[in-house]
Amino acid sequence: MIDKNKPVLVTGGSGYIASHIIQQLLEQGYKINTTVRNKSKMAKVAHLMLLQEQYPKHLRFYEADLLKDGSFETAMTNCELVIHTASPFKLNVKDAQKELVDPALKGTQNVLQQANQTATVKRVVLTSSVVAIYGDAIDLQSTEGNQFTEHEWNTTSSLRHQPYAYSKTLAEREAWDIQSKQTQWDLVVINPGFVLGPSLSKRTDGESTSFILQLLEGGFKSGAPALYFGAADVRDVAKAHILAGTTPTASGRHILVENTYSMLEMSEMIEQSFPNKYKLPTKKLPKFLLFLVGPFIGFSWKFISRNVEHPMRFDNTYSQKDLGLSYRPMLQTLKEQAEQLEADGLIKR
Repeated sequence: MIDKNKPVLVTGGSGYIASHIIQQLLEQGYKINTTVRNKSKMAKVAHLMLLQEQYPKHLRFYEADLLKDGSFETAMTNCELVIHTASPFKLNVKDAQKELVDPALKGTQNVLQQANQTATVKRVVLTSSVVAIYGDAIDLQSTEGNQFTEHEWNTTSSLRHQPYAYSKTLAEREAWDIQSKQTQWDLVVINPGFVLGPSLSKRTDGESTSFILQLLEGGFKSGAPALYFGAADVRDVAKAHILAGTTPTASGRHILVENTYSMLEMSEMIEQSFPNKYKLPTKKLPKFLLFLVGPFIGFSWKFISRNVEHPMRFDNTYSQKDLGLSYRPMLQTLKEQAEQLEADGLIKR
């Protein structure tokens, strides 16, 4: 078991998932060291400062750069458990190598090489993604049981096509490679789907928050693309990280998906909770129309052909068996995320 008298390192502490991990760890009595890129940017860490006030002397901040060797040395000192969440999640980028691959891959290398040099480290939990398992929804057709499992690896993404998925695949493969070359610490990987649910911060620059805001504010009122998402609640994803770090027998990769939903199905759940309140889509956007307008709204023809109107299935049984995890229903997740955005005054009318 992890010694509660020693700090747990959570990298990328201001992030959507990491913030919930930190909150849950503090509630369980752990001491936390967390890294952020710039402590002076108060808007990004304001919600963590509130947690620090609530749990005095249990949360410490350190500045660290994913691309800088040795940047995590001080923050990792005396830690037995390292939870590495820090990695950019962006879908529209100009330079995929610089914005996605370098921080994901080099950041993982820096954190795990530091773990090799920190004698107290016993376990590393890595935040990967289901996109390290598949690149496009159509990849489901090449699986054995017509569902994605932890045995699959993404082999279809590249710098030019699905670069975010490519960055997560490279980073996770590198993590397993580094782990295999030492015996001091073990590695447990969390592979979340599309993470949704209430945020602890008022930031709106995250992909999950911006997606829900688009839905609520009428961005898809003329029709929703037939895209499917393996989704999970951010609080369940955070809990999975903690269980992965504190369950002695935990091992391997873990798909974190409550179920798969289309954009229309998500909209219907929101409508069920808030009848006639938001300008939600009620019909599917034809695929041929997406081929016409896709390039102007960030969808390549290749992306459309390989993802639109291709449902997906995920096997989440290992996460339940190995971690003892149970999932919140997505109806609750979406309702509470909308309530959080309303309460924080972030929905534009």
